Amino acid sequence: MRDFRKLEIWKEGIELTVKIYEITEAFPSREKYGLVSQMTRASVSIPSNIAEGCKGSDKELSRALEIALGSAFELETQLIISEKVGLLTHEKFDEILNSLGILQRRISAFRNTLK
Repeated sequence: MRDFRKLEIWKEGIELTVKIYEITEAFPSREKYGLVSQMTRASVSIPSNIAEGCKGSDKELSRALEIALGSAFELETQLIISEKVGLLTHEKFDEILNSLGILQRRISAFRNTLK
């Protein structure tokens, strides 16, 4: 069993989730059950799956990282939609997308070390 709290990808996932909660606070109330809900759930899923995977074998962790990566891609899609419909400024979009891209690459690289 690994201590997920020591994993940088878990820490980065937590930081990203906090950013998502902060930016979606400014979204209109009509999006509470739409993009806000989708984005917060996808962002929470990333570090949650990393943590869950740490309780098992390398194979189980690899599968959990795959799920976390899927959530990261979902979040990326939701960010793109948010920017295109004018809910996110281009600057904020670029900032968060950059952080998300780094996290996606790190999750993928960590997963590759388990194979």
